[in-house]
Amino acid sequence: MILVTGATGNVGRALVDRLVAAGRPVRALSRDPQKAALPDGVEVMRLHPDKSVFEGATKLFLYVQAANAELLTAAREAGVRHVVFLSAGYVKEGADDSNPLQVMHANAERAIRDSGLQWTFLRPHAFAVNALSWAAQIHAGDTVRGVFADAMSAPIHEDDIAAVAEHALLDIGHEGAAHILTGPAATSNADQIAAIGRALGRDLEYVELPPEQAATELFSHMPPHLLQFLLKSWAATVGVTPEITDTVEKITGTPARAFEQWARDHAEDFRG
Repeated sequence: MILVTGATGNVGRALVDRLVAAGRPVRALSRDPQKAALPDGVEVMRLHPDKSVFEGATKLFLYVQAANAELLTAAREAGVRHVVFLSAGYVKEGADDSNPLQVMHANAERAIRDSGLQWTFLRPHAFAVNALSWAAQIHAGDTVRGVFADAMSAPIHEDDIAAVAEHALLDIGHEGAAHILTGPAATSNADQIAAIGRALGRDLEYVELPPEQAATELFSHMPPHLLQFLLKSWAATVGVTPEITDTVEKITGTPARAFEQWARDHAEDFRG
């Protein structure tokens, strides 16, 4: 039995689908089991730090919001031996107290190391699925307004992360490893919009806004301290080639998918 937290999220759902296709027994841990809508055969239980949730399982896929010492202790006492944790690429760069996301993931990694469980950390950089934040604008027209048109990243397909997680859970030799995951090539924000346009058969344009204008027009929902950090980190990527790894291919035997492929896979999400 393999336990999957975050099973209704982008990576968790892709992992559940892969494990089901491989014929593996899966128990999904959800904060709202009634709304999970997972494939037939998946056992769904409410996520809480009680040993009964983990009975009969030896492996656990964990995402950051569920990573705490109480849950890890319950998992270990119930017989779980190995946790594969969806962390973040910037953790490897060392402590940075100004980065709240880095702090959150680094603290979770530390708790897992201290738990007595075997562990594997997956550290993806940019997620291709973050491009869905532009979907509402694309539904409305052919212009997408955003910051830093030339900000560079190597976004990774969520199913490529899930493929690595599947191997880390099912294969031997991943214990104690921290895998840095990226897509296969660098692309700018403007390039991503163009790729989505090609997937839709439309000519989309990215219009760059000054950060101060975007803060009120596009990111008013975001806590100011987090937004300021994100704007600073995005600005630092303008015209800068991102880290690119071949980890996906080394582990799965299949090259990571380009953003163009992700855009084709998600074309219906942008059609509305």
